Amino acid sequence: MFDNLSNRFYKWAKGWLVLVLLVLDGFFAGFLLPLIQGMMQDGQGGVQPLDLMIGATPEKIFGMIERYGEYGRPFYRNVELSVDIIYPIVYLFAFGLLISWLFQRGFSPDSKMMKLNVMPLGAWFFDLLENINIVTMLSMYPAKPVALAWLLMALTTVKWAFAGASIALMLVGLVMAAKNGFKKQA
Repeated sequence: MFDNLSNRFYKWAKGWLVLVLLVLDGFFAGFLLPLIQGMMQDGQGGVQPLDLMIGATPEKIFGMIERYGEYGRPFYRNVELSVDIIYPIVYLFAFGLLISWLFQRGFSPDSKMMKLNVMPLGAWFFDLLENINIVTMLSMYPAKPVALAWLLMALTTVKWAFAGASIALMLVGLVMAAKNGFKKQA
């Protein structure tokens, strides 16, 4: 399954498509998500999305859910069920195709590194599980399911580990592609 996805990413890794996806990723990360976070704060500083709270204890998670207020909880739930379903798909393809494009220029086709272009799939998968968990917790409020809070902490940590590994692979790919003059390796 991963080999098939890896091969598809290489097949789809066209420079123009990578660029379009990176611009779309930049729109989400640089404009839309900060705008949403600002709307969630509703004039009260210190309010942040649960999916940015790495290593938060259940007490911090439940405290944040309470701080969202009557407007913020359903708003955040709707964001998780819409924007935060689309954005992980965008960054999955933006990161996966960028890694693929760079690796095609940085490594020989038989290099073991070539299979790592699917690393963003892990971030996408755990992000979706995290979103389901957040929607569940927001829907259950005022209940405080401690097991779900601990699960959220684990899912968030694993998601960010995959995202960090994906960024590291992009940097490795960039260095290796630059070393080869950005010429596709045979």
